[in-house]
Formats: sequence, structure tokens, C-alpha cells
Amino acid sequence: MRFALFLAWAHIWRRPLQSALAVLGVGVGVGVLLVALSLANGFMDGLVRATLKAYPQLVLFSLEPTLPPLPSHPEVEAAAPFAATKALLTRPAEAGRGPGVDFATLVGLGAGGEALYPELGLRLEPGGIYLGAALMQSLDARPGDRLYALSATQERVELKVLGSFRTGNYLIDSGFAFTDLESVKRLSGLEAQGYQVRLKDPWRAREVGWALAGSRFFPQPWQDTQRTLLEQLSLQRQVLGLLIFLIVAVAALGVANLLFLKVVEKTPEIALLRAMGASRGAVGLVFALEGAILGVGGVALGNLLGYLLGLYLARRPLDLPGELYFLTHLPVEMRLADFLWVSGASLLAVLLSALLPLLRALRVRPGVVLR
Repeated sequence: MRFALFLAWAHIWRRPLQSALAVLGVGVGVGVLLVALSLANGFMDGLVRATLKAYPQLVLFSLEPTLPPLPSHPEVEAAAPFAATKALLTRPAEAGRGPGVDFATLVGLGAGGEALYPELGLRLEPGGIYLGAALMQSLDARPGDRLYALSATQERVELKVLGSFRTGNYLIDSGFAFTDLESVKRLSGLEAQGYQVRLKDPWRAREVGWALAGSRFFPQPWQDTQRTLLEQLSLQRQVLGLLIFLIVAVAALGVANLLFLKVVEKTPEIALLRAMGASRGAVGLVFALEGAILGVGGVALGNLLGYLLGLYLARRPLDLPGELYFLTHLPVEMRLADFLWVSGASLLAVLLSALLPLLRALRVRPGVVLR
């Protein structure tokens, strides 16, 4: 074993530039794959967190004519009755400002509604409205302005702009507004449709929803309403990982090419070793160790590059056009599980690519070569 390791190191240092390029190729491939997965993780997590800033984690629709009381549950942090409707928001023209018009989903919250969305800083009052940041810009509205909400039944309600909120999800920031429950009742004639619920752990929304529902409510967890988004993000992450893993495969072929050239170059030496009594296994171990050393070095370098680049992007996130990507910046989330499986898969790819030159070395016949 020590003799095989000695020869493997000697072969690697015999051509330092080629060996360094092989290690660098694997390292860059692993690093790019890790950064891509971290960005995909961050994009998915950031989009979910941004969405849940102003989107109910759990909705319990009432199945009874009058709204029944909400059962208690240890996972519930806050709950409030609600009613939601589509409305056309208009702002009359003023001196120096033209009129503003846009559609929005108007969410009316009852008592305790501010606690559902603590990150938005809502302070609801009768006849007041909070607009998404992009919606407020579209309407060219300012705090204190008077807006008119027009329903599909031609009912009109006057509302005072209390402020705006920003989630980072452009779809919500451009199409949602919060007001008090009574204003939505006057606008649409709807009574409270049920409860919006905030949980300690949003990912348990489905479980908690069925526990609270009984025969009085129909539960709608956020995972159901956002199912298409979650599935698309998961598929995007898988496809992205598969495509970028091809970079690692190409780098692994570079290692195989280097080892193959070494086998061809060292064929006389291999024959001499065999004639001196070295077994096929000992000769094969030399090239197996070369592949392992190059693979481990490349994977270690790739992990270091991926980690450092991930830290840089975490501190200096990339800006995104919210109209296209729904997030205003691209967050990074590095996961230990990704580093482990990428390292294992990359090392396996390198070792598999080393099989061909290894088999070539094992097939060397000393008598034929030395003759």
C-alpha cells in the first residue's frame, strides 16, 4: 500500500500542471453545482417567506351560516375573521397629479388581524387601507390620500390610505391590499368567510388545519394554494442540479484522460514492475490511488470554492427585476446535505471515470512489452 501510494504521488507530481488542471476542473464543477443549489434553495425559501409575509398560512372557511368560534390549538399564534373580494381602486386626480386606477384583492380583517402579519406593521382602523408597495406606486398614492374601491356589483366605498407594505414578492406587492372587515362587508355584502390563522410552524399548516376543521370548517393550507409554485420550484432545482452536474462529469473525463495518458506513458514501467514480481492488484492500486487523490483534491477545492462564493453572494445578494422573478433580490441558503451528496456523487463520478485507464493498466502483458 505504501509503495503504491508513493508511486501515485510520484506520477501526480511528475506532471504538476496537468494534475492541477484536472483538480481545478473538478473543483470548479463542484463549486458551481454547490452555488447553483444554494441559490435555488435561497430562491425557493425566499419566495415562500416573502409570500407568507402577506399570505395566510392557513384559512378555515366556515361551513355554517354564522361564523362559529375557532377551537384552540397549541400551534396557533394568531387568528382573525376575514372576508376577501376583488375591487377596482381609483384615486381622483389632484393638482399636479393625474388619476390612478388599478385592480387589487382587498382583504378585510377583523379583530386581531394585525397579528396575522407582524412583519407588515399593519395598524388597521375603520375606513383605512394598506396597499402593497408596487400597487401604491401604480396608483401614485400617498399616505392620507382618499381612494375609492368599486366592486363588481357597482358598490363604492371610500378608503383612506394608511400606508404601504413590501414583502419582496412582486405578485403580492402589486395586487394585494388590507382593510378592515366592515369596509369589505359594505363593498361586497360578504359576511366573514372564516378565519385566517398564523402558525408557529407554517409547514404544519395541513396537519393543524384538519385538526381544527372538524365539521364546521373547510381547511385550506398555504401548501395547497401554492402547490403549483412549490412543484415548479422543486422541479427547477432538480433540473438545475442535473444540468450542472454534467460539468462535474466533463471534469471527471478530464481526470480519466490524464490517467489514460499516464498509463500509455508508463506502460514500459508497468511491464517492468510486473516482471519484478508486482501483482496486477498492486499496479492497479497505483492508478486507483491517483484517481482518488485527484478526485478528493478536486472535491475539497470545490467545497471551498462553493462555500466562499456562497458567503459572498449571501452578503452581496444579486438584485432581480421583481416583475420577472417575483423577488427583488436572490438570497442564498447553503445546506450541509447538499454539500454531502454533491461531494459523494462527484467523487463517485471521478472514480468511475478512472476505471477505463485502470483496466488498461491491468491488461498490460510484461512479456509482450519487454520483448
